[in-house]
Amino acid sequence: MWSQFENIFSIAVSCCLFLTVVVTIVVVLLDNRSPVKTLSWVLVLTFLPVVGLIFYFFFGRDTRKEKLISKKGYARLTKHPMAEYQQQESFRCSDEQYQLMRFFNEMNGALPFEGNVVRFYTDGYEMLQSLLQAINKAKHHIHLQSYIFEDDAVGRLVRDALIDKVREGVEVRVLYDDVGCWKVSHLFYDEMRDAGIEAHAFLKVRFPRFTGKVNYRNHRKVTVIDGRIGFIGGMNIALRYLRGVSWGVWRDTHLQVEGKAVYGLQTSFLTDWYATDHSLITSSRYFPVMEKEGDSLMQIVTSDPIGKCRDIMQGLLIAIASARRYIYIQTPYLLPTEPILMALNTMAQAGVDVRIMIPEKADTRLPHWGTRSYLDELMEAGVKIYMYKKGFLHSKLVVCDDSLSTVGSANMDFRSFEHNFEVNAFMYDRGSALRLRNIFLNDQKDSVMLSLKNWRKRPWYQKLLESVIRLFAPLL
Repeated sequence: MWSQFENIFSIAVSCCLFLTVVVTIVVVLLDNRSPVKTLSWVLVLTFLPVVGLIFYFFFGRDTRKEKLISKKGYARLTKHPMAEYQQQESFRCSDEQYQLMRFFNEMNGALPFEGNVVRFYTDGYEMLQSLLQAINKAKHHIHLQSYIFEDDAVGRLVRDALIDKVREGVEVRVLYDDVGCWKVSHLFYDEMRDAGIEAHAFLKVRFPRFTGKVNYRNHRKVTVIDGRIGFIGGMNIALRYLRGVSWGVWRDTHLQVEGKAVYGLQTSFLTDWYATDHSLITSSRYFPVMEKEGDSLMQIVTSDPIGKCRDIMQGLLIAIASARRYIYIQTPYLLPTEPILMALNTMAQAGVDVRIMIPEKADTRLPHWGTRSYLDELMEAGVKIYMYKKGFLHSKLVVCDDSLSTVGSANMDFRSFEHNFEVNAFMYDRGSALRLRNIFLNDQKDSVMLSLKNWRKRPWYQKLLESVIRLFAPLL
């Protein structure tokens, strides 16, 4: 009798699971996402139904930003400072630059600003020292946003510096990503709040109500001091960016900006602040009058999961397609969307010197294995692939034809392009491009260029594993 009951119960559970999977697959198909992403979800749900349903519950549902942020307040925040505080004289640029600038202006609301001073950091110690110096000189406000704000020696050093400024009467606001800082004790941030720092987690994930938010993470790293000095790039607030990893250094790229381009960084931060704190900050005190200070022409471009446009990805497509001589790329993870992959292959086949540098070893295995699956196709098209051997390459850098360059938080992968909140600085001056080109070429000395013939000799089981992981690249 008990055996019959167990059989009936087992059949009922199996039927419920089957129906749930079928309904979920139908929902995925009706979403009309990209065929690659849709196929990935169908494969996961078909062959790993239990795991697939759990992953879809957390990562697959289309909970977009318009459901999380008031569009009215968002528009007020972005348009008001742009119109009132960011006026500038007209300037000339090349046709190629104008095309990309216009795209970002029309689709992203990003204004180009000339006359900026830019400092480039490839060493965590130098960046931290400059950041602490800028914090120490703050008179009015400090806005700091980081995907990871770790409770370690570096995190506590920055936290204590911020607390000292609050005691001097400086306004301090801190944003950190809730998922990026899951391992950090709440007491660490409570100490900030108790000292007077306004600190908030972006898109808190609480089971079960807000699990749909876990897939949309704020990956931006932005700091603004008094509205005049800004920092942007790939470095988070954590000790490993200084100490490195067990197999070598942690190589990253970060920028310090002085000039009107800081308006763009300020707007990016205050937009995310409104989304989290629901306070609308548009006072002119946060957008001080500034004169030209340097030669860099720059746009601060954000991207997010809202709507159909993927601003940074589409901008990179324009940049790749506009390349005439060369395009150099550094990225820790190479899981390109189909348009990016086709553009890279096409330009290489057209005779453009396309070079991509990735780490030989990575901090996460699945994206790294997925990255390796793309290398055959790229090298066959003529793309030169370099493996960085000195440590972990976390730099997100693109430089093209000595005239265009970009540094920011966006990786060359599905997650950055499709799901994350990202921000990049696009620079249109020769000086910035040459400096970043030299950074790439210096790192090339610590890298090895792959040979297609030798690469294809790796064991068949590695190829199989990489190919299987690639099927799920849109979900990583």
